[in-house]
Amino acid sequence: MEKREEVYNLYWYFACERQNIFWKKLKGEEPPWTDDPILQEYKFCNSYRVNDRVSQYLLKNVIYNGKKYSDEDMLFRIILFKLFNKESTWELLLKKFDDITLKTFNMKEYSKTLENAISNGEKIYNDAYISCANKAFGYDRKHDNHLALINEIFIIDKSYQKIKNAKTMEEAFNIIRSYPLIGNFMAYQLVTDINYSEVVNWSEDEFTVAGPGSERGIKKCFIDKGKMSNEDIIRYMYENQENEFKRLNLDFKPIGNRKLQLIDCQNIFCELDKYCRQAIPDLKSNRTKIKKRYVPKTTKIEYMYPSKWRNKICIDNKK
Repeated sequence: MEKREEVYNLYWYFACERQNIFWKKLKGEEPPWTDDPILQEYKFCNSYRVNDRVSQYLLKNVIYNGKKYSDEDMLFRIILFKLFNKESTWELLLKKFDDITLKTFNMKEYSKTLENAISNGEKIYNDAYISCANKAFGYDRKHDNHLALINEIFIIDKSYQKIKNAKTMEEAFNIIRSYPLIGNFMAYQLVTDINYSEVVNWSEDEFTVAGPGSERGIKKCFIDKGKMSNEDIIRYMYENQENEFKRLNLDFKPIGNRKLQLIDCQNIFCELDKYCRQAIPDLKSNRTKIKKRYVPKTTKIEYMYPSKWRNKICIDNKK
């Protein structure tokens, strides 16, 4: 493989600087948290996917909300939430149905609630990534097709049993990927979120999938990949992170003793692609601008992590 050295080094710089911003915000320091004008002006995801706001909402409100759920209800809750990926949509359904379980799931009633929200001018999907919108189940409305997908997975096929019994993340990925409306990227996001729960305990370092943004970042970072796939490149970054931070004299501070995982290295390529649109605009791709500018949130996040990580993660939000 042949690296584009400037961009390759930017990958590690971005990972470290974005993580530094996370720590400074957590400690309550006043902005700006970085001298980097691009990171000051534009919105970028965290170096660790789990620290992003939607992931934190998922952990605290969908998975670990203090209630006990059956394994099938937990899988149902996670997949339903992630198909819309929007906190306000979850709150809307929760308010209407008191709790979100297979017992309360009714396609017609869920659809009516979401349709009313749309009629009132509310957005029911997060635009962080675009979920597939074809009429795979014959409905004109996107959300009706997604509700039909949920119905097929959980009510008709009862595939939650197969997902729960999958021995690896890749096996579960292939089960989920076999359904309409779910591409490689979405299936990988879903198995990652399912693995935050106690239902399964798959190894995180055995499987990854490069999403479209990550592919753009890899193309900017490497002049020639040689015989390596995009997934091989992501694994290369995962395996060499300590050496690269050291080589560039970057003081990367992980969360606990948890180094960047494959999903994080994949995401950072996506963020690198965005960063390069401003930093190195001559490197062209099918995306030329960063859509979102950074707007500080008024609410502070109290970070939590999957209980299975307790031996690797310990963060005091009050520091």
